[in-house]
Amino acid sequence: MDYEKLTRVMRRLSLEAGDKIMEIYGRDDFDVKSKSDDSPVTAADEAADKIISDGLRAEFPDMLLITEEQADTHSATGDTFLIVDPLDGTKEFIHRRGDFTVNIALVEGGVPTRGVVYAPAKGRMFFTGADGQSVEETGDFDKDTVGPMKVISVSNPDNSGLMVVASKSHRDQATDDYIGKYNVKDMKSAGSSLKFCLIATGEADIYPRVGRTMEWDTAAGHAVLKGAGGDVIRFDDHSPLTYGKADYANPFFIAYAPGVDLKKA
Repeated sequence: MDYEKLTRVMRRLSLEAGDKIMEIYGRDDFDVKSKSDDSPVTAADEAADKIISDGLRAEFPDMLLITEEQADTHSATGDTFLIVDPLDGTKEFIHRRGDFTVNIALVEGGVPTRGVVYAPAKGRMFFTGADGQSVEETGDFDKDTVGPMKVISVSNPDNSGLMVVASKSHRDQATDDYIGKYNVKDMKSAGSSLKFCLIATGEADIYPRVGRTMEWDTAAGHAVLKGAGGDVIRFDDHSPLTYGKADYANPFFIAYAPGVDLKKA
């Protein structure tokens, strides 16, 4: 894989998709439909998916592509592929809360190695460079020219007072029970894959997810976190969270900075 080209293409497509998402977000009204699993989908999900999937297929025609919005891709199998969630945090989008992201990732050998997470309403962009190091870009987000970048890395956690990040839309008692095993200084709530990025920048130390997710929800954030020195493990046995699983469904997981003294489930 040409990582320089991949980084350039993923970044540009995320920005193009973000522009379309924000165009629809700015409308007075937009249609919301339900998918077969009752999860919501909007015109923004579908338009962003077309921009990204068409772009990736044109640039990397021989690479397996898995995308949330194209059910026919979900039966494809492999351990190396591109995976896309064109609009993660659709509920945040519908309720106009801003915590939604564009997510594109490369998985190699079952491990997310490169990814981009772009939050267009927040004006935040995170991605892994060709060398695998994660950065946050600031500036005007020109499509063809990368702006100022800051290398990001996870915190050195203080286990006597951890910063925890949890979901806005999927918080439950099981999550609270697990968080209760830690000494918590403060908690943040965030939507979508931004939670991974807050750990990657050192703004949070741990994100436990006791709830259903799919690989396209997590791959890009996982790649960004790995490129910043963090990791994601299974909730049940603390083994690595791998990709290319049956139906692309994830078990419960924990994203964290390595200095966190992890507790058993």
